[in-house]
Amino acid sequence: MRIIGIDPGLQRTGWGVIDARDNRLSFVAEGTVTSDAKLALAERLMELHDGLVEVIETWSPEQAAVEETFVNKNPTSTLKLGQARGVALLVPARLGLVVSEYTPNLVKKTVVGAGHAAKEQVLMMVKTLLPGSGNAGPDAADALAVAICHAHHRETHNRVMAGGRR
Repeated sequence: MRIIGIDPGLQRTGWGVIDARDNRLSFVAEGTVTSDAKLALAERLMELHDGLVEVIETWSPEQAAVEETFVNKNPTSTLKLGQARGVALLVPARLGLVVSEYTPNLVKKTVVGAGHAAKEQVLMMVKTLLPGSGNAGPDAADALAVAICHAHHRETHNRVMAGGRR
């Protein structure tokens, strides 16, 4: 199963692709899609859209996992993040992927063992769990953490989506 994890952001959207076979995870690719802060919001969202389409078409994941939005103190920032997150949900769904969502605390708890882990701890564990990864920056590492979280929780998620049937 090839999984893409996405860490949405208007300025930088991190992405990471892993393969999950049985209980083994392997690193495939990572990176960020950026938008130009000088452009209008609609154009920035289009840059994110086009970048994510290219990533998904290049790496052919079968499922996608997107980190849920946390609430900022600044409502304008939260709204812009939500719009970027909408693109991050829409692109894989439009390309036919099953899309799951995970809270930041669940991602951190799954990868590090603590729901309030620091970014540095997440990066260290991602590098440990996925040798060769962690070179594309913190947003890509966070996206890989989302993919790892999905790999560990996908069977439960699949049962819930199927109405609890086995």
